[in-house]
Amino acid sequence: MKIIIAVHTLLMLTCFTITASATSISTSDTTTTPDFSLIDSNGKNISIHSLQGKVVFINFWATWCQPCVQEMPSINELKESFNGNDQVVFLTIDVDAELPKSKAYMDNKHFTLPVYAATTAIPRVFYYHSIPTTTILDKNGEIIWHVEGGKDYTSPEIRRILTEHIESK
Repeated sequence: MKIIIAVHTLLMLTCFTITASATSISTSDTTTTPDFSLIDSNGKNISIHSLQGKVVFINFWATWCQPCVQEMPSINELKESFNGNDQVVFLTIDVDAELPKSKAYMDNKHFTLPVYAATTAIPRVFYYHSIPTTTILDKNGEIIWHVEGGKDYTSPEIRRILTEHIESK
């Protein structure tokens, strides 16, 4: 009986410690959006923080992911609707970092979406092993929208979110 009580106590303490750690991690993540670096299919390097001052649409995907492939035409259509607007940036990040393969996919489909791969660890606040995942950052680099799973990006909701933040000072 004493062993059972000791095991239960140990489990409760472990759960409390994990919960306390998770709470402190998520609290710190909401105050400052972490940075990470990317490389595009032409070898150009950028960081998320270097894009501050612009609204940033980030989509994490892979060529083998069926929901990713299904939503890609709507992401491309959304990007095209903002064509020529230098206040918004679209990033499609291949989580497998297979840039030649993902670039060939985009070219084959006649999509104009730029393809990137992470060159540093991607913070969990952006992506954590679930694709597709999409995050939108405001001009200050703060997360304003985040969704895991496929979505139709031709919806008025997404266009409204982007437009409102593009037009904000």
